[in-house]
Amino acid sequence: MASRLRDLDARLERFARALEAAAGDNLVSLVLYGSAATGTAREDSDVNLLLVLRNAGSTALGTLSPALHDWLKAHERPPLIFSERSWRAAADVFPLEVEDIRGGHKVLRGTDPVANLTTTPANQRLELEREVRGRMIQLRAAYAASAPDGKALTDLVAASCRGLIPLFRAAVRLAGAPPQPESRDLVRQLAGLAALDAAAFDWPLARVSGARVPALTAHDARAARYLDAVDAFVDYVDRTLLQEIS
Repeated sequence: MASRLRDLDARLERFARALEAAAGDNLVSLVLYGSAATGTAREDSDVNLLLVLRNAGSTALGTLSPALHDWLKAHERPPLIFSERSWRAAADVFPLEVEDIRGGHKVLRGTDPVANLTTTPANQRLELEREVRGRMIQLRAAYAASAPDGKALTDLVAASCRGLIPLFRAAVRLAGAPPQPESRDLVRQLAGLAALDAAAFDWPLARVSGARVPALTAHDARAARYLDAVDAFVDYVDRTLLQEIS
């Protein structure tokens, strides 16, 4: 179980060397971010990478194919790839992602891509509102369809919780507090700010962490409680957090 994380630094260095050799002066930044950068990764955590190139056209990308092929063959996620120009524009379009990277990253090659990148609370607010409302709409429909099927309900709630963690960090950040790095501590922190039912997230957080917890059953009350807690989070963002910022 520990082997994947134990040799992660060595694998990242090999990948960075291969990208650097292939891209040459076209490589602006290669950054590790997320749990692998903050030291909170689990064995099944994604290894998140950001690659910024001066030119991200088809010819430039083609030179990176062998290095990327080997990385993907090792069952890792491909890096997010931006041109230098498009990355500078990301502050307006993807402010939550930019701030998430800023909150925990390690520069593997090149310059720090977030050092001179500024986002605004207004843009963060707009993206957060769009994301939480969209996810709630999808969750309601999927819950209604999955409720009679324990396995489908189990998969739905676990996947939903995993996807909401970055939005929880964004909400805490917008409230003026530094987000806690551990998911369980983050949920407690958010629950204190938003008066949420923190216990409603106990099962999905345990499931996402890899703990051996029983699967949900059809029409499981824990799933219903989770849905209601997420709905309360959306209401907090919509009615309280957005008003505080504006």
